[in-house]
Amino acid sequence: MDGLLNFATVLSLLLIALVLASVRRAHIRVEYSVSWLAGAVVLLVLSRSPRLVEFVAETVGIVDPPVALMLAAGCLFLLVFFRFSVIISKLRDDNVALAQRVAILEYYLRGKRDIAS
Repeated sequence: MDGLLNFATVLSLLLIALVLASVRRAHIRVEYSVSWLAGAVVLLVLSRSPRLVEFVAETVGIVDPPVALMLAAGCLFLLVFFRFSVIISKLRDDNVALAQRVAILEYYLRGKRDIAS
């Protein structure tokens, strides 16, 4: 189990470093990086406390604690992916509404130009 915990620790530290570097270079906005940082910190905490992993495994009813760790990590990142799906859907809807408003404005301006000519 120690090997998996060490691997999870390295993975979470790499994720934290990657997210912070991306924020610094303005590749990702700060409000979107919070979800990734929270997920990486939870994974880091779980990977550094074997007793907590064993408690989670017993609570959920999983016999093998490393499986509980991977399940917790998978669930965390599924929640992050769901949050981003919601954000992308909202942005798409806003984009469609904006395109419609621009089309209406162009139609209105062309109508005014035809009247002036």
